[in-house]
Amino acid sequence: MEQLLDDEAYHYHSKMILKDAKVGGAWAWHQDYGYWYQNGVLTPNLCSVSIAVDAATKENGCMQVLKGTHHMGRVDHVLSGDQAGADMERVREAMKRYELVYCVMKPGDALFFHSNLLHASARNDSDKPRWSMICCYNARSNNPYKEGQHPRYTPLKKVADAMIKKVGTKRLAGDRSNVAWLEVKKDTSARTLKKK
Repeated sequence: MEQLLDDEAYHYHSKMILKDAKVGGAWAWHQDYGYWYQNGVLTPNLCSVSIAVDAATKENGCMQVLKGTHHMGRVDHVLSGDQAGADMERVREAMKRYELVYCVMKPGDALFFHSNLLHASARNDSDKPRWSMICCYNARSNNPYKEGQHPRYTPLKKVADAMIKKVGTKRLAGDRSNVAWLEVKKDTSARTLKKK
C-alpha cells in the first residue's frame, strides 16, 4: 500500500462482503471516495484491496469495474434506498468510454484498486457463496480534518508474518476481547448525502 500511495499507509477500515448463495445483494455503481469524501478526507489518496475468500464469478456477483475511471475524479454520489451510489448519468457515459471488467477471482486472489475507481457487483443468484474481505488504507498525509466514521492517522506497527498465525489462532480459540464491531446506525458517511 505504501508503494501505491507513495506515503506511509494506515488502516482506514475493513469489512467482509457476505454474498450467500441465492440471497447476496447487489452493490450499486460507486467510488469509495464518493462517500469517504464526507468523512473529511481531502484527497482520494486511498486504496483498497479486495481479497477473495470464495471464488468470485460472474454467476455469484463478482466485482465489476470500469477500467481507468479513477482518472475521472470524484463523481457526485446520492443516497438511493440504503446505498450511496454514483450519479448514474455519469456512470452511463463512463460505460461508453471505459472497458467493463468482471473481476473473476480464485480464493486468495487480491484486487487492489484506487478510491475513485467506479465499481459495482450484481446479486448472487448462484448456488455458491461469494465472501470477500476488503481492507482499505489511507495515506498519512491525507489524514481527515474532522472526526468521521473511520479513524484518523494511526501508525501501523509492522510485525513478522508469523504473528498473523499466532493472533489468528488466539481469535479462533474464542478470545473476543478487544474486538470492535461496526455499528451501522452510527455510520454517517452515506447518510449525509442528498436523497434521490
